[in-house]
Order: sequence, then structure tokens, then C-alpha cells
Amino acid sequence: MSEQLQNVFQEYDIKFTTARASILEVLKVANSPLSYEQIKEKMSVRMDKATFYRNIAKFEALGMVHKFESDDRKWYFELSSTTHAHFICEQCHKITCMNVDIGNVEGEVTSIVLKGTCKECHS
Repeated sequence: MSEQLQNVFQEYDIKFTTARASILEVLKVANSPLSYEQIKEKMSVRMDKATFYRNIAKFEALGMVHKFESDDRKWYFELSSTTHAHFICEQCHKITCMNVDIGNVEGEVTSIVLKGTCKECHS
């Protein structure tokens, strides 16, 4: 386990488990939000779906992970950073992160999803 990952467990004051470390390792190197199935195939350890979602719920409650539902009715997960938008191509279903100024909003914005056709599918 990397020193950076050890620091995350200490910072959030959560117990280290190989399941938690495996999930965080996958999300740490991801370039875009990932579904359960995508995370599962990249993890170094095997775990059942209940264990995965129990750990994801813990990460979300601590503010470590952000999730949103896509148009394919799947949840997608990523490490929390700043609030940003996600663009979902309605043809190939690729998800990309976008930096968008949301301006002044009273309240808390938790998800911004834009849909359309990506450049590759539009050509």
C-alpha cells in the first residue's frame, strides 16, 4: 500500500482493510467516474457486492467519494475533489469530467450532468 493511501486512512480516521484499499487504489488512478462493474474488474482483491457498497457508502459519508446516477441507471463513483459537471454521450455512453463555473447557488450542488453527443460520435 502506498504511503499516500496510508495517509488517507489516517486523515479520515478509518480502519484499513484490503477491500477499502483496493477500491481507493482503483479510484485514485481512474481518469473518469467508474461503475461498480468497472471498479470490480480492476480491483486487486475480490469482494461481494454488499461489501463493495458498504465501503462506498462509508467513503461517501466521509466525503471521500462522490457518486451520481447515469442514464444507464448505474451509479458511477469518483474520488471527491471539487464540484464539477459530467458529460455523458448519449450514443457511446462515455462519461467525461468537465470544469464548469456553476456561479452562485444557494444551497449545495451535488451533481451536474450534461448529455449530448461527444466529438467522436458526432463525426
